[in-house]
Amino acid sequence: MSTTTQDYYETLGVKKEASADEIKKSYRKLARKYHPDLNPGDNTAEKKFKEINEAYEILSDKKKRAEYDQFGKTPFEGTHGFGGYGTRDYGFGSSSAEDIFSNLFNNFRQEDVPQRGADLVTSFDISLDEAYKGVTRSLTLSREVSCKRCGGSGAETSQSCTHCKGSGSVKQSRGVFKLSQPCPACRGRGKVISKACSACRGSGSNAANDTIKVNIPPGADTGSRVKLRGMGSAGAMGGPAGDLYIELSVKPHSIFKRDGNNIYVDVPVTVVEATLGGKINVPTLDGTVTMTLPPGTDSGKKFKLKGKGMPHRKTSVRGDEFAVIKIIVPKKVTNKTKEALEEIEKAYK
Repeated sequence: MSTTTQDYYETLGVKKEASADEIKKSYRKLARKYHPDLNPGDNTAEKKFKEINEAYEILSDKKKRAEYDQFGKTPFEGTHGFGGYGTRDYGFGSSSAEDIFSNLFNNFRQEDVPQRGADLVTSFDISLDEAYKGVTRSLTLSREVSCKRCGGSGAETSQSCTHCKGSGSVKQSRGVFKLSQPCPACRGRGKVISKACSACRGSGSNAANDTIKVNIPPGADTGSRVKLRGMGSAGAMGGPAGDLYIELSVKPHSIFKRDGNNIYVDVPVTVVEATLGGKINVPTLDGTVTMTLPPGTDSGKKFKLKGKGMPHRKTSVRGDEFAVIKIIVPKKVTNKTKEALEEIEKAYK
């Protein structure tokens, strides 16, 4: 039930035509000014804080604001029905049970409860060899961390909340219902700050530069992400920290080309090697291996080296490598070389 006859717009210090952003901005400014944590034992500030919350609850909701603009406080001052709204619009005959109970619990705003910190994203460039073997990198990270002095509470000293007697919750009667809700004075924590933490000035977090080790597993590819749980920004109101995501980009290799977990490499051979066949050396991610080239191999022919590709990130099963034959011709042609090539040319006829 409303405890003040003051106009809601006047309470928040905004004009009737104010935008939603203007209302929200003014509310936050006033809420910080009159919050019980910053005004311990000040009954006038506590009363003002409740009036501000009451006004914002109505004006921040499009439907409630429109009804307030049309009818004033009358629809919101009834003592019967659900949430003090009366039975005209919110009785069983005109609204679903989901809407009714949603209205009952909307009084406790999202910013008043512990909230998870923001996730952070950064990126690494790694070589194909590092992606193949895995690598550990050092990363210097700038982020908000929970204040060590106050443990993230924002309090140098605190005392039991007098409004809820330290329980963190209060009971409210809503028509025939009695509901237990988080205490608005201490925001469900059971304690209020009597002196703000000198290290974080009551915010519960500080800016910090941390150098951490990042383990990048074998098989990473461009677009892969490494997740470090709890290494994001500190949470608000004692909430958990967010996570850190590291996006990876694998740089192109000078000789190897990657397609998923498979690797392709061009292998140059001479005309004689391609014609007669023989042993040739093929580079792989593990080093050079020897394979047998069959006689009469055409340029562009692919040979699979099973299990010589990239490891799968989850199973470690390796892909394959494909050796692509590229026939090269001699750059210097002597008379003897010319005669030999002419003899080879006769073999094509």
